[in-house]
Amino acid sequence: MTRASVSPLIRELRAALGAAQVLSAPADLVAYECDGFTIEKHPPDAVVFPRSTDEVARIVKICNRLGVPVVPRGAGTSLAGGCLPIGGGVVVMLTRMKQVIEVNLRDRLAVVEAGATNVALGRALSGTGYHFAPDPSSQKASTIGGNVATNAGGPHTLKYGVTVNHVLGIEAVLGDGSVLRVGPIDNPAGLDLIGVLVGNEGTLAVVTKVWVRLTPNPADYRTMQVIFETVDDATNAISDIIAQGIVPAAMELMDRGIVAAVEEAFAMGFPLDAGATVVIEIDGPSAGLDEQQQRIVKLCEKWNAREVLYAADAKEREKLWQCRKMAVGAVGRLSPSYIIQDGVVPRTQLPRVLRRIGEIAVKYGLRIVNVAHAGDGNVHPILLFDERDPEQVERTLAASGELLQECINCGGSVTAEHGVGVEKIRFMDKLFAPADLEAMRRVRQSFDPSGCLNPGKLIPSAS
Repeated sequence: MTRASVSPLIRELRAALGAAQVLSAPADLVAYECDGFTIEKHPPDAVVFPRSTDEVARIVKICNRLGVPVVPRGAGTSLAGGCLPIGGGVVVMLTRMKQVIEVNLRDRLAVVEAGATNVALGRALSGTGYHFAPDPSSQKASTIGGNVATNAGGPHTLKYGVTVNHVLGIEAVLGDGSVLRVGPIDNPAGLDLIGVLVGNEGTLAVVTKVWVRLTPNPADYRTMQVIFETVDDATNAISDIIAQGIVPAAMELMDRGIVAAVEEAFAMGFPLDAGATVVIEIDGPSAGLDEQQQRIVKLCEKWNAREVLYAADAKEREKLWQCRKMAVGAVGRLSPSYIIQDGVVPRTQLPRVLRRIGEIAVKYGLRIVNVAHAGDGNVHPILLFDERDPEQVERTLAASGELLQECINCGGSVTAEHGVGVEKIRFMDKLFAPADLEAMRRVRQSFDPSGCLNPGKLIPSAS
């Protein structure tokens, strides 16, 4: 849109919301031209800060009438360009809708606005004996609405399930500005609209309120750090643990490169010469945990574990998890720019895909370090490069595409929790048949007939 054509849009938005809730100056819009996928940038025409579902509905109605794209955004921590304003349009910032409205322990649910962060919900539940199980590594900043948009996971979703398993109800604004409420009462005979809406990346509706399931806190934990000589040994041990019928709360892998960054940042005493470090946690009733831990240790020793270190108390456990969840931030010590990928493969294919990632790094002359929610086959190779060098950017994107294709070749997918966004949309026709993609387009059209909600994301246009 030209500045002249934007003017009526800005006037209507200001009239509907008030001038203080609308940004339109070019200098103000720069901060919203990308999300965590910084390699591609597009400025929006305006950014708005609604405070209620009613205000979101007003915004969508205005944009729908004027034919302007609407791009929902929370904290902007998404890593696939999910809230990138490709063709300009209006970025709807939901961060002022951040209230934890209700905590209902009798029904084991909480009602939160979409802009509430994971950590804010955690604070509201402190002392109740319950928690919200999905725990993405960005949980200090990421919002519940963003969790819903990408069906986010995290380390402990190996045992407890991803976001969709913990959403009981949704309030959302559809593409015509009407408000839809689904749940929170289960309706087994009805359509699974929650299953449709969770993971829609803002292409079906703007989620404004969520009813989330609360999970009882485990009675006890056993947390250990296992040091392996090689990544192959570590991944084989992880597969063996699951094959023996043991489902830990979490099994998180860090390779030598990421361990070096974490050690420099946090001085945890991790060995820098080991091939891989795996953080394993089991939880539940105290009775039986020690026996289960011993079984896990024996399986790790079978795969040449060099050392097993145990968290002696809650403080040590918390520090260990802090280091894992801050691992990506520590990568900033290694490189000025990076892309975090999000492939998922069958657990038995982890050795193959991690070896292939190493080969791709050599082929393209790049450094790639790895973290992984390895218990469920979710790999996060981190490609290090300098965004200021176009030739490095080209090599990085080529390597990124090749490793995602390898995940498909292994029988996996190009995303487990980060979403498709713009980054991976070109792989959708490799994952789905034309008839399947057409069915998805028809679902999208039924929610958003005008196509104004987050266009150019998730589902490729029909050729």
